[in-house]
Amino acid sequence: MNTAAKSWRETMRAWLHPRVLTMLLFGISAGLPILLIFSSLSLWLREAGVDRSTVTYFSWAALAYSFKFIWAPLADTLPLPFLTNRLGRRRAWLLTAQLAVIAAICLMAMTNPAAGGHALPQMALAAVLLGFSSATQDIVIDAYRIECAEQELQALLSSAYIAGYRLGMLAAGAGALYLAAWFGTSMEAYSHAAWRNSYLIMAAVMLVGAVTTLLIPEPEANSRKTFYPAAYYLRFLLLFVFAAAVFAGVFFFSGGLVFALNGLFKGLFSSALGSELAPFSSLLAETGRLLLAAFCALLAAVLLIRANLADSGMISETYISPVLDFFRRYGVKTSCLLLALIGVYRISDILLGVVSNLFYQDIGFSKEVIAGITKTFGLIMTLLGGFAGGTLTVRYGVTRILFLGALFSSLTNLLFLLLAHAGASVPLLAAVIAADNLSAGIASAAFVAFLAGLTNISFTAMQYALFSSLMTLLPKLLGGYSGAMATAWGYEWFFLATALLGLPVLVLIWLAEKRLQ
Repeated sequence: MNTAAKSWRETMRAWLHPRVLTMLLFGISAGLPILLIFSSLSLWLREAGVDRSTVTYFSWAALAYSFKFIWAPLADTLPLPFLTNRLGRRRAWLLTAQLAVIAAICLMAMTNPAAGGHALPQMALAAVLLGFSSATQDIVIDAYRIECAEQELQALLSSAYIAGYRLGMLAAGAGALYLAAWFGTSMEAYSHAAWRNSYLIMAAVMLVGAVTTLLIPEPEANSRKTFYPAAYYLRFLLLFVFAAAVFAGVFFFSGGLVFALNGLFKGLFSSALGSELAPFSSLLAETGRLLLAAFCALLAAVLLIRANLADSGMISETYISPVLDFFRRYGVKTSCLLLALIGVYRISDILLGVVSNLFYQDIGFSKEVIAGITKTFGLIMTLLGGFAGGTLTVRYGVTRILFLGALFSSLTNLLFLLLAHAGASVPLLAAVIAADNLSAGIASAAFVAFLAGLTNISFTAMQYALFSSLMTLLPKLLGGYSGAMATAWGYEWFFLATALLGLPVLVLIWLAEKRLQ
């Protein structure tokens, strides 16, 4: 996947491509909603007097990001009435998702969680709508990025998108909290009007994405070969909704089973392998829960297809053909190798990132230092890393910088060992954060470009959504228990383990490069 090296002049000129600015603006639009579900909403609910256990339930609204591959084919398959003919397939879906995001944020703004009655269920509904519509926007933006420019520009587009995404998160995190405080709310004197105004301003910021959608051209290579009658699309949509409902129902109502399995596995691990591996018992239990929900949803879908609720040929084209296409293009062995690489590439930095704030606090850093260095200074370093990653990828090719990013990510994890021994040293913390975030920016830019190169233009949304979901599935599953691992092993051994996890990644990149040549 490496291309001929370009001159530095050609490389820097590529940053002037108009789609680079497009992806920067789309990144702002995509990065803004997520923190309006997580940190900002959590603080709002706590100020409104909602108890902590209820507040944490609202994080489930963001599960849509983890399972977006399930409905990603809709963006490749279903035309939207009126809009698709007027704007084209990608822009129609983009505008619809963005307007839904704005509507969800406005609904949240107009809901006072302290009012009692149906206020909290209404807020939960708005949060779910925000998560679903925002994840849908992500699906279509990813597809648009891949289709709007040639492969050699994908690293620059991904760098611009990541930079915009971080800026959007900054606006929805620090920006929304600052506005709410400025409008006059606090833990001691809660004001719904202050939070309402803050969220309405965030909804207005989302217009950046909607206006961009209306101004940009539709990608040329995005036409479908097969078109179906309107009734077929409606039946397909009903099938999806029913299967999704089965998945959600089984997943959320199987908590008792997970609790029992967790106790069983924990006893087996402790008696047979020692208490150090006990954290993996919860991982096995939650994996079983996820697989059970997926199996039930798949079984329900198969039964409904056999009952002729949806056309089997349409289902095959939508869900099966994208997967078969990938294996046919690369062969079974190479495809499995690539999928393994996708699944573990981010494992080293994601595992460390989950416990990083706890680590900073445990060794004596104040909240002000953590916020100032790891968030503000760290954001600047990440943006610089993304710029460097995009530029180097265009200059030297994807797989070289992919390898470099993975190597740097592993090596910078070792720097946390030095920090653990040195204690609360602010200069050392700044140096570690600079190295870690620069390497993360380089790795992310190259990796997104790598994923874009693996997709087929005929199945862009579905294939990229599968890749991006697989990219975070294993790291996030393990990341949920990284705190227990750090407690059982100690921070030093935990950091060493995360660094060593990067070694198989380097081997997989080397093998993939040899097979893709």
